[in-house]
Amino acid sequence: MGETAATCTIRAVTDILLATDSDALTDEVEAAVAGTHMLHRVRAGVDVVPAIGELDPGLVLLDLQIGNMGGLAACLAVRQREEMGDLDERPVLLMLDRDVDVFLANEARADGHLVKPIDAFGIMRAVEAALAAAAAVGVGVGVEST
Repeated sequence: MGETAATCTIRAVTDILLATDSDALTDEVEAAVAGTHMLHRVRAGVDVVPAIGELDPGLVLLDLQIGNMGGLAACLAVRQREEMGDLDERPVLLMLDRDVDVFLANEARADGHLVKPIDAFGIMRAVEAALAAAAAVGVGVGVEST
């Protein structure tokens, strides 16, 4: 009997920052990324930029409807800090309430969006697509640009 060689693929775990005050949305996102990524949550839009500075996540997911500072304002704040050189560029996805909110996501320069209601598979596909696109252009954590 011969020996068999086992092969395995080692995949880096990406930190994802989620900004939402919805426990149900958090549960859905956690179900989508559990085991493949590390999810961190803030409950207020005003906490997004400081959390990015502390965690350096590879992806930011913003709920459009957050009590004190919505996802739209948080996305604009992230983009402004990136332009100032205070933060490295990273993909940002907005989770929208309605299809007509796509205009707002584009105006905020989000890299993508999901329209609620969303399920774990939709979240997983969007997360993986955003991370792959960022890696392809050399944006994000753990990706060196030349």
